[in-house]
Amino acid sequence: MLRTALLTVVALPVAAVGWIGVTGVFARSELVAAQRDLDALRQSATSAQASGSARERLAAVRSAAVHAARAHRLTSGPAWYAAALLPVAGEPVRTVRGAAYAADRLAGEVLTPLAATLPAAAPDGHGGGMAEALMALRQHAPQLASAAHVTAEVRADVHRLPGTTWLPAADRARAGLARQLDRLAPVMTDVSVAARVLPPMLGVQGERRYFLAFQNIAEARGTGGVPGAFAVLRADRGRLSFERFGNNTEMATAKADLDLGPEFTARYEGDAPTQVWANSNMSPHFPYAARIWAAAWRQHTGERVDGAIAVDAVALSRFLQVTGPARTADGTELTAGNVVDLTERTSYARYNDLTRRKAFFVEAARAAAGRLMSAADDVRTLPGLLLAAHDAQRDGRLKVWSAHAEEQQLLESRPYAGTLPDTPGPFAGLVVNNAAGSKLDYYLDRSLAWKAEGDGCSTGDRPVTATVTLANRAPASGLPSYVTLREDRPPYRTRPGDNRLLVSYYAGVGATLTGAELDGRPAMLSSGVERSHSVFTLDLELPARSRRTLVLHLLEPHAVRTPTLLRQPLVTPLRTALKPGGACHA
Repeated sequence: MLRTALLTVVALPVAAVGWIGVTGVFARSELVAAQRDLDALRQSATSAQASGSARERLAAVRSAAVHAARAHRLTSGPAWYAAALLPVAGEPVRTVRGAAYAADRLAGEVLTPLAATLPAAAPDGHGGGMAEALMALRQHAPQLASAAHVTAEVRADVHRLPGTTWLPAADRARAGLARQLDRLAPVMTDVSVAARVLPPMLGVQGERRYFLAFQNIAEARGTGGVPGAFAVLRADRGRLSFERFGNNTEMATAKADLDLGPEFTARYEGDAPTQVWANSNMSPHFPYAARIWAAAWRQHTGERVDGAIAVDAVALSRFLQVTGPARTADGTELTAGNVVDLTERTSYARYNDLTRRKAFFVEAARAAAGRLMSAADDVRTLPGLLLAAHDAQRDGRLKVWSAHAEEQQLLESRPYAGTLPDTPGPFAGLVVNNAAGSKLDYYLDRSLAWKAEGDGCSTGDRPVTATVTLANRAPASGLPSYVTLREDRPPYRTRPGDNRLLVSYYAGVGATLTGAELDGRPAMLSSGVERSHSVFTLDLELPARSRRTLVLHLLEPHAVRTPTLLRQPLVTPLRTALKPGGACHA
């Protein structure tokens, strides 16, 4: 009998290990099957011409949910529970169990309500795509809010799972799932907010109008580029149309009777953003520009708008990737691959006459907008458009402001509001405003390196070094005179291709500047405050084919983690390197 007991004691762990191994293989097969269903669903929903009916998409999600639930059950028995409690040896078991549970929750509590919001396609794909999507968003808003909350919970759970165990396969699976959740969580939050704010903004409760500015990122401004062509967008029960198009020449004399507060006035008084249209968006805080545009439009036309929207050529390229090419009245084809270069560079060489060139910008905006409106009414392309819009707003290339306070409060919690946060914490922002009146920022490269010193144990200010590098790739000859124009008329000699920038570094709330060098020599910067942030600005001449380096030495009161990063969207994205320094181990 003692022998039997000993054999039992020995056999039970062996059996448990065998059981975990067998059920682990089955669980992996179920998760692979679930992933296969979701891959098919993603391909169906996000392709330029989405295929599959709403019933088929929901069936794919339900199939994935069934497989994920089986994987969870297979990894939830007593053997798995006991093994996960073992120190060291049980870490990969805990990781696998947690991953299966996460997949079960995502498929059942997140993707199912999300798939239900996708409207069904008519046989020809047309017939109220946007209107139907708005109704679905409105109907499923509570479920989408819950799904966003679940996604955040699951993301936090997965990040708490062991990430470095003795089983590399488990580590890779956990890392891959964490990356997917890092992408999914903000998307779900955006969807949840959109479900509450988009229906009223797009006219479900009554007609709305918006001022839409196309920013020219060849001439940098705080929110991206100088406002060029514009349109007035009309939304009525989800039906979108454009009432009119124009260019910045029409708005040149428009003034905004608007007081944005003493802090704004002190920072931008010499640039007169409310009086000079080209300077209306020098601040990176988009609500300032949007309010100026809305007030100027009312002064110019007597018409009120319900909000303002800003897009740039890169955002248009993402939309055209979904909709397919657009064509202007003169036959010029706008594609995802050429729209940035065409509108920001080659058009200046093609049209010597200023009036013709501005007319081309308006026609390009009209053609792209028309293609977009047609695609928005097609449920086959609508999911792809929504994903393109999400990517554009994530990168700051699509910004939205509402004149209705309740809607704006919701918008300001998300990136598409383009707000400059005014809360304490580590912060790093590089903003350039073109001071030459040229279109040379097409050739501008920017990089920002942020490094906090020390180990984080100090409760006082922490030394921070911010290194800004700017390079002007403009050729020394061959550019049209309008591109190399120097409206600033400097008292010193310049060459075609030389640029001038107002370079502003936005630090954290309460930060102080202890010193700065430009190309290794001491530099004097002007200081200011915007939305509680300390701002340090340098008027910089940037010759053609040159590179200049500005180093700022700061004391930051809250630099205890990776800083929030302000990314100004220009033609070439900002390159960054952020080093928060060591943690306190005292």
